[in-house]
Amino acid sequence: MKLLLLLSAGAMLALGLTGSGAFAGPKETCNNGTISGAHGSVTVMGTCAVTGPLTVNGELTLADGSVFVGFGPPIHVTGNVKVGKGAQLALGYNADPGQLGPDVVDGNVIANQPLALYIGNSTVHGNLVSNGGGTAARFYNFPIKDNVIDGNLTIHGWTGGWWGTIANTVGGNLDVSQNRSVVHPAGECEGTFPAGCDAAPGVDEDSSEVQSRVDNPQHISGNLICHGNTPSAQINPLDGGAPNVVDGKKIGECAGL
Repeated sequence: MKLLLLLSAGAMLALGLTGSGAFAGPKETCNNGTISGAHGSVTVMGTCAVTGPLTVNGELTLADGSVFVGFGPPIHVTGNVKVGKGAQLALGYNADPGQLGPDVVDGNVIANQPLALYIGNSTVHGNLVSNGGGTAARFYNFPIKDNVIDGNLTIHGWTGGWWGTIANTVGGNLDVSQNRSVVHPAGECEGTFPAGCDAAPGVDEDSSEVQSRVDNPQHISGNLICHGNTPSAQINPLDGGAPNVVDGKKIGECAGL
């Protein structure tokens, strides 16, 4: 699997957050800046990087084309996270594989045509739903790994490089349909966040991983549903993949997974 987590130094340059570092009212904007501390609802414009523990008392909204750099410090969002068209959400990846980190979303994560989501080692008390999005102009990953999602995990219609759901605990259904890998890296690709890698046309054969790890099961309390993905949803033993644990039914491409 192609991995992910590099951030250029330029993206970390900060112009500051609108409002103070303490709770400063119901709505604020982080526009090409940094953020930490306690805040009301926050709208992200440009690139917003989390530099210390962050609490959003309300909703976290990523405007179209924005980038939220949430790797590292603990983050708590008491409402929903909404991701706009062409935006990138990075959340978690601050614990070992198979372990939960401190990041929590009390509501839902809802993405409408995102460029990519990078969500790992996090707890989502609602649903995680992504519809559409991606690009064939650059190679991006879409990794959803090692999370606890109390509701449904749904990824529909993403087009890009590599996507996968690995070692998550899902309280509802896991539904991945009509996602397409159409590019692979054109040469070395050390990390795809936030700028992506040069892309070459053609399927990334490692994509569409829907799997446990040998020591970290992907447990789905509801149904596992897979339709129309390119390549077909798969367990990739070369990436340490193992069968899913499904309490409900395995449907479509995932009948054998």
